[in-house]
Amino acid sequence: MYDVAPLLMTFLVSFAALMPFPIRAVEYTARALRPPSPHASVLFAGDMMFDRSIRTTIESRARNEGGLPTEALAKAGDFIFSCIDPLLAKHDLVVANLEGPITAYKSVSATSTPGDGNNYTFTFPPATAPLLHAHNIRVMNLGNNHMLNFGRVGYVSTKEYLSQAGVSFFGDVPGDSMIYHTAPNGVPLAFVGFNDFGGSASSTLAYIKEARARGDMPIVYTHWGEEYMPATDREKLLAHEFIDAGAEIVIGSHPHVVQEREIYHSKLIYYSLGNFIFDQYWNNDVSHGLMIEVILTTHGVRSVKEITVVLGRDRRTCAL
Repeated sequence: MYDVAPLLMTFLVSFAALMPFPIRAVEYTARALRPPSPHASVLFAGDMMFDRSIRTTIESRARNEGGLPTEALAKAGDFIFSCIDPLLAKHDLVVANLEGPITAYKSVSATSTPGDGNNYTFTFPPATAPLLHAHNIRVMNLGNNHMLNFGRVGYVSTKEYLSQAGVSFFGDVPGDSMIYHTAPNGVPLAFVGFNDFGGSASSTLAYIKEARARGDMPIVYTHWGEEYMPATDREKLLAHEFIDAGAEIVIGSHPHVVQEREIYHSKLIYYSLGNFIFDQYWNNDVSHGLMIEVILTTHGVRSVKEITVVLGRDRRTCAL
């Protein structure tokens, strides 16, 4: 059981320069009146997609550097992380959503046109897994609407490639819900997924309660909502249910835009972090995403810092 002490919530608000839409850089700090305890730094990001023009950009750079083996592709892929890598490197865990399977299949979306069905059928090259690991992105959510784009075979190969590269995973995939338990610096965490595209809210609620019962703090990472729209009433209802069941924080993905945040029963909910690695640039809503730096102790969330990121047309993602 966690000792519940009075929390002093301090809100430090500053408006981000050059932001043409209403996202504020906000830092929340919860200072508990208790002795210092071990802490873990976890950085959350949104949707990551390594097909279409992201894939062709990496492949083009690899060709210019001498070839397309997995090692060359992974090295060429360093470019898309080149200006955000220092931020990724300084955290104990970096968590994001892998918006498709990793397979050896040829891409069908890289040569497609917008609006074509194949434009949304993703497969990422095997080099994706070591590329993620090299940039400290080592916990991935697999529960989303694209993970089964190449069927169960693609899903199984994704887990195999990630495991071989040392990247952990969790997620609410139809027929195979997974929790990831870990304890960075002695802080016990359980990453629980919810996938509104074939997943089960009742299963997620049960996993949250089980994690609390074993002494872990449940971190819920969801894939839900409507693309390019504000948070739906369904999202809000489910988020509240997850908090009521024991979730420490709820992080959302899928809409490809940043949605609103909420404090519910002293717990933070981020309904959508928007894009992180993606080839969408038609307006600032899709080309700007949010990363969340969360410091956790054995007593819960100590502080949260919001970091706005910009997706460049050169395919690099950079922090503002």
